[in-house]
Amino acid sequence: MRVLLAYIVLVLLWSVTPLAIKWSGEGPGYLFGVTGRMITGLLALVLYLAVTRTAIPLDRQALWTYLAGAVQIFGSMVLTYWASQHLPSGWISVVFGLTPLLTAPLAAYFLGEKSLSIRRLLSYLFGMGGLGLMFHSALQFSESASLGIAAILSASLFQALSAVWVKGIQRGLGALVQVAGSLCIAVPLYLAVFLSLDGAWPEHIPDRALYSILFLGLVATTGGFALYFYILRNLQAGRVSLITLLTPMLSLYVGDLINHEPITPSVYGGTALIVSALILYEWEALKQLFSSRSNTAPTSKALSKDRSRRARRQKKRR
Repeated sequence: MRVLLAYIVLVLLWSVTPLAIKWSGEGPGYLFGVTGRMITGLLALVLYLAVTRTAIPLDRQALWTYLAGAVQIFGSMVLTYWASQHLPSGWISVVFGLTPLLTAPLAAYFLGEKSLSIRRLLSYLFGMGGLGLMFHSALQFSESASLGIAAILSASLFQALSAVWVKGIQRGLGALVQVAGSLCIAVPLYLAVFLSLDGAWPEHIPDRALYSILFLGLVATTGGFALYFYILRNLQAGRVSLITLLTPMLSLYVGDLINHEPITPSVYGGTALIVSALILYEWEALKQLFSSRSNTAPTSKALSKDRSRRARRQKKRR
């Protein structure tokens, strides 16, 4: 029951995160929003690690792992926040859904993982088709929206590079320790960029932006990672991969319902192709998931036999 609750909470959390990212930059600016989030997240994590007396390892492998994680926390997130100025929030989640497709060739090249097959190559065609439709819709939406799509695609690439790099180091750090160490590297970079490109404290921070920054720093950055790795430890990979199929569609719905964001036919088509690409890519894991469920589920015959055995045992006892 706890795992199921954690799963539902994580799906909902990742579905609303793109909208919170967009709101956090409306008023104070995207650089203030992302820098404020990362500082808040770092302070929360340091406090948690201090209370639990958890040390942050500083050996060479650990430091390389923190640097690899900072590639995602800084490189990927700063592009995402910039793009959020020019895109509806739901579109961000849809394009980010391509991250597994970008990770596979990088893992094959750098880690020697042989994960490519005809089915997965077909998933790339679907993904490229979906991305093309998203670009088409972006050109109709605004001139800067296509740049936003390109920024999110680049952010997905940074995230994929970071994941492959961390996996290649194989230090085996705890999730929150790794995030805290990576934030220690990323936060000074954020402060340097903010001070050099902006540097001014906003005259007014709208309540919605302030609450979004706090939500992202305290919940999405800390709680999100904790929930994800908790689920990863307790569920099969196939079930975890379903999250990437659910969040793009839910994010579109959340953006439309709460923020009245436009969803064009091209966006619907692009989302359908990208989700189809993810299904093809994760087909083996999904097939194992559903086959294991059918194998472990008791049939009606087995249930009736079990009941009859219990009845016979009760008669013997009497």
